[in-house]
Amino acid sequence: MLKKLILFPFGGNSREALLTVLSINARKKAWDIIGFIDDNPLTHGKNCLGIKVLGGREVLKKFPCAGVLAVPGNPSSFLKRKEIIENLKLAKDRFATIIDPTVVLSPDAEIGYNTLLMPNVVISCEVVIGNHCVILPNSVISHDSVVNDYCCVGSTVSISGKVTIGPMCYIGSGSKIREGICIKKRTLIGLGTNVVSDIEEGVVAVGNPARIIRKVTG
Repeated sequence: MLKKLILFPFGGNSREALLTVLSINARKKAWDIIGFIDDNPLTHGKNCLGIKVLGGREVLKKFPCAGVLAVPGNPSSFLKRKEIIENLKLAKDRFATIIDPTVVLSPDAEIGYNTLLMPNVVISCEVVIGNHCVILPNSVISHDSVVNDYCCVGSTVSISGKVTIGPMCYIGSGSKIREGICIKKRTLIGLGTNVVSDIEEGVVAVGNPARIIRKVTG
């Protein structure tokens, strides 16, 4: 029996997640995609690839057995991801984990719930990816690294071995992180940044090498 799936919200991450779900189904039908939901009424009735925005959170009650992939967030709103997802008030077993068929996933890696791994991601030996994470295409997370809950990792990011990324971080696309580095929680790493030393909590870091330019707000 196919598993029903609702995507939240109607944003870039969810629409790209739809592509991954379609790729999974093209190989072996696994998901019955019910539709998107979104808090913004202006999106209701819109569609992506024929999959419609059915309404707001009230839709969840109509499909109590459906899995949910909740992947809000971008560089300007990443600190709100935890609050937005928690406000769905869903048990953890309602959340889906979606892994693109092209992902290289080590058998000893750990992947949390409500986590999305997009095309051509590489997850190496003994990597731990937490709950409510998004890893965009073509990123590599090397051995023994940990990406904690509510993190977003952009596309074409290279994370070396034994790196720790704290909860609620956003790692901008094209960034590179040296082995053994610790990036503390609620931190934004800008596009194309080279991180060669530890980064403190709650800051924005950019450049080559990374330098802190300000505290995050929100």
